[in-house]
Amino acid sequence: MPQFEFAILGAGAIGSILGAHLARAGHSVVMLVRERRARQIDADGLRIKGLADFTQPVHTLTDPTQLRSAGTLIVAMKTNGTAAALEALRGARFDAAFSIQNGLLKNELLARQFGPDKVLGALANTSGELLPGGEVLFTRNVNLFIGSSTKPADSRALSIARHIDAAGVRSSAVPDIQSREWSKFTAWAGFMMLSVTTRLPTAKYLLDSGSALVLARLVRELGTLANACEIKLSDASLLPVATMCGGTEQQAVEMVIEAGREFARIAPEHRMSSLQDLDAGRPLEVEATLGYAVRRAHEAGLHLPLLEASYHLAASIDRNMEQPQP
Repeated sequence: MPQFEFAILGAGAIGSILGAHLARAGHSVVMLVRERRARQIDADGLRIKGLADFTQPVHTLTDPTQLRSAGTLIVAMKTNGTAAALEALRGARFDAAFSIQNGLLKNELLARQFGPDKVLGALANTSGELLPGGEVLFTRNVNLFIGSSTKPADSRALSIARHIDAAGVRSSAVPDIQSREWSKFTAWAGFMMLSVTTRLPTAKYLLDSGSALVLARLVRELGTLANACEIKLSDASLLPVATMCGGTEQQAVEMVIEAGREFARIAPEHRMSSLQDLDAGRPLEVEATLGYAVRRAHEAGLHLPLLEASYHLAASIDRNMEQPQP
């Protein structure tokens, strides 16, 4: 039997939300975290408020080499340092592993470490914010999609999704996970860029005609990259990216603004994790997201000027951000 049913690498907002809900539902869960976060969790439990309001004790490990096995590994840390964090888990056994990180590099890193047969695709249309005191504000609970890019009806994905959904975090197993992951990234890249340049809540920059135009153009450039990589985009994303890439630019802008109206209605205070990181002086997720896309575009011989400019601008913001006060 595995040592734990679920091992969650990272106890930021989403990792904490998943860990708390799964542990509350009776699953054995271990959070793989740094010492400071482990002290908070060991003393106070995982404290969730917002869409749910409860506190849940959970196991923690600060030395991942101590983990022997788990049924499912969920990677929920920021993308920076992922390769090193996974290397520390080389000696552990997992039945399945998936990452809910941003970007497209995540599955490649998991496959290199544990083998492609262990890897499931995943993406989370779920949001939260880790507050300074250690509480997590749970702000958005739409769906966490899990699936296999090689087995459309993977029984592991179905079982994991059922457990997470029954625990209170909406989740579904889907057959088209690769399309959904690319579609999310195609929208996320624009959300990320606008969040760190405008420093506004999500609804506000989506509703602004100028920033909506920039976001629409970036989505359409990334659609070109997806097409070159033979990925069929989907409208099942933060934005209807397939339709945005197939219609006119003005139609794409109108779809961004319509998404802004929806955010204003259901999550008016929503802030991207990238903006949360910027405000807290934490490193931005640039290389594994925008940087990875730029490198894929170069490999495909594509000239995507807005994507490349966005990458360099985000990298500059990251290098020059104001550091938090000690």
